[in-house]
Amino acid sequence: MTSRFLLSAAIVALTGVAAQPALAQFKTQGVTDTEIVIGTHMDLSGPIKSWGVPASSGMKLAVEQINAAGGINGRKIKLILEDDSYDPKKAVLQTQKLIELDKAFSIVSAMGSATTLAPMPLVQGAGLTHLFPITAAEFTFKMDPAKPEDRLKFNMFSPYYDTMRLGIKYVMEHNKLSKPCIVYQDDEMGKNFTDAYSDQLKDMKLPEATRVSFKRGATDFNSQVARMKADGCDLVALGSVVRESVGIVTAAKKLGWTPTYVVSSPSYVPDLHELGKDAAEGIYGVGQTEIFYPDTATGKVKEFIEAYHKMFGIDPNLQSTSGYDGAMAFAFYAGLAGKNLTTDSLIAAMESGKVFEDIFGGAPVSFSKDNHLGVSAATIGQIKNGRWVTIAKNQSYKTEK
Repeated sequence: MTSRFLLSAAIVALTGVAAQPALAQFKTQGVTDTEIVIGTHMDLSGPIKSWGVPASSGMKLAVEQINAAGGINGRKIKLILEDDSYDPKKAVLQTQKLIELDKAFSIVSAMGSATTLAPMPLVQGAGLTHLFPITAAEFTFKMDPAKPEDRLKFNMFSPYYDTMRLGIKYVMEHNKLSKPCIVYQDDEMGKNFTDAYSDQLKDMKLPEATRVSFKRGATDFNSQVARMKADGCDLVALGSVVRESVGIVTAAKKLGWTPTYVVSSPSYVPDLHELGKDAAEGIYGVGQTEIFYPDTATGKVKEFIEAYHKMFGIDPNLQSTSGYDGAMAFAFYAGLAGKNLTTDSLIAAMESGKVFEDIFGGAPVSFSKDNHLGVSAATIGQIKNGRWVTIAKNQSYKTEK
């Protein structure tokens, strides 16, 4: 395949006019009598490598464990991992490679909103499933009845919209705050956060305060912080990933400004307090599950930590579980699909309502023909004494369950 062809494919996908099948012509490839090929792309060298590296390691560990246990109905998983550096253009080129050259059966646990959105038309156009991306953006699971190819996409991460609404609601009510502002990454992920911000304040009958944005990969946040401080915001909703969240709270601390903060799943990770140190103390976060620490873990989580450490020489973190769960969920549903594994049989197995439960205490996952988002609840934590502490479980902005 020539570089010119790959570049053309990238341009087509990025402009949103990639060819779509008139009807859902779901395709099966990458399945032999002994093997199932799955592909993924993550940031292993760019601005969110603090997510990509551990997530990819978690995925590798899961594949090794699945294969060591006999595979999926006698077939071993072959994982092909690409580094997209959090660049949508690279993600498109790599997805084209995974589909056309590597003949991947499914794209599993691809990472990032922008880097998932750009190549999505290629995956759907090829009639292949796009499963459990490590982003909670709505487009990864929302279904349009007029588009049969939307049956190909499934996600099991609490949406950014839901977790941000829950975070704003919970923190404002429990701290009696009145002037929330939001700083957000100016892309698809950020739009999910700003939509949640607007809708939650409307629901609480409060006026919107300051909105400030930054470009993906930014490192200087002084102007954004200065504006929010001048406007007197008492809550700052961080629509950002870890590095940028640390940059924002650090800049605020240098200015002597200490509002209450709330983050969603991209920053609800141990890296936030490890990198942010004192500036991160007291931050609230909303995410998929409880955050574990190696010195206090027990049971299957402790076994996971030990296996991960043996394989990679370091301890896992919450990000590691996202890739691990993606591969394990794929194995669960592919196993239910039976020996005759096809794209259609996999979709049928996933839409059966059968429940996948991870080992980390996350919300149970299940899908139906009308709902390809597998979860509806989230966990709320707060950084206390340099660690995330769970303060509420199984929560939703709609009702506190």
